[in-house]
Amino acid sequence: MLETSARLLRLLSLLQAHREWSGADLAGRLGVSERTVRRDVDRLRTLGYPVHSATGTSGGYQLGAGARLPPLLLDDEEAVAVAVGLQNAVGAGVEGVEESSVRALNKLEQVLPHRLRRRVSALTSYTVRMPPRAEGPEVAAETLADLAHACRDHQELRIRYRAHNGDDTRRVVEPHRLVNSHRRWYLVAFDRGREDWRTFRVDRLTLTPPHGPVFTPRRPPAEDLAAYVREGVSSAAYPARGSVLLHVPLEEAAERLASWGGSLEPVDAHSCLLEVASYSFDAVVFHVLHLGVEFTVREPPELVERVEALRDLLTRALPPPPN
Repeated sequence: MLETSARLLRLLSLLQAHREWSGADLAGRLGVSERTVRRDVDRLRTLGYPVHSATGTSGGYQLGAGARLPPLLLDDEEAVAVAVGLQNAVGAGVEGVEESSVRALNKLEQVLPHRLRRRVSALTSYTVRMPPRAEGPEVAAETLADLAHACRDHQELRIRYRAHNGDDTRRVVEPHRLVNSHRRWYLVAFDRGREDWRTFRVDRLTLTPPHGPVFTPRRPPAEDLAAYVREGVSSAAYPARGSVLLHVPLEEAAERLASWGGSLEPVDAHSCLLEVASYSFDAVVFHVLHLGVEFTVREPPELVERVEALRDLLTRALPPPPN
């Protein structure tokens, strides 16, 4: 009986690790006959595991989705990865995720072997998490799931959207992708009424079914949707924008630039153009200075004037040279 139980656990682990197995492959992995594999599969089914099978040359065994979540078998690395992921789920900006993560982590820690519990504890105790730059609004997990399903199924959505100035509008959109950035969630979608792509803050939209029909997906507005959203958010939120030539290669500038700090375009092998936005031109200057590289201000004239004024201010702040 002990040998059979161990083999069932091994069989379950194989089924969870691979999309589909042939009976011969499972028999070879377990060191038993295909007839024994069939009996073991039947035992798993009686325990509630939905193991599907198909006959013929292309047939095999596959673990499907059931009416309830069955116990999962994780190897050491998977268990540590899940535990660390649950610990870092706080701050994702999704309503209810923090509480659910704590409950799931408590369940996992109860069954972790001592050696793995020590590894997880070390990662937790000797890792310092930087707090988010700003507290963002929480979004209901159900709303995110509905939007993700609509993106996947290419289903037209009807939404009510509240703009940053408080105006409410009703839109019909073709959802494409969700983008997450610093506790905020955005929906990239084609706005049917405006005949153009738009970025919507998820916490400001409300789904208003019934929704529309299935649509044919359009070509997205950019290959890098994270950069597209970042650029759009910066344009809408920050009044001061500048263009600066950085005298370093694009790769080096990208390493120095924070994910929220602007967009880069290559100029040649030794320089690149930075488009940056912030709440004031002083902030734009300080952000560029923080990169620690040589640069030349391109535009606008207001940014050039601020650099000149700050240069004069810093020059006056220096002590006079010795006689």
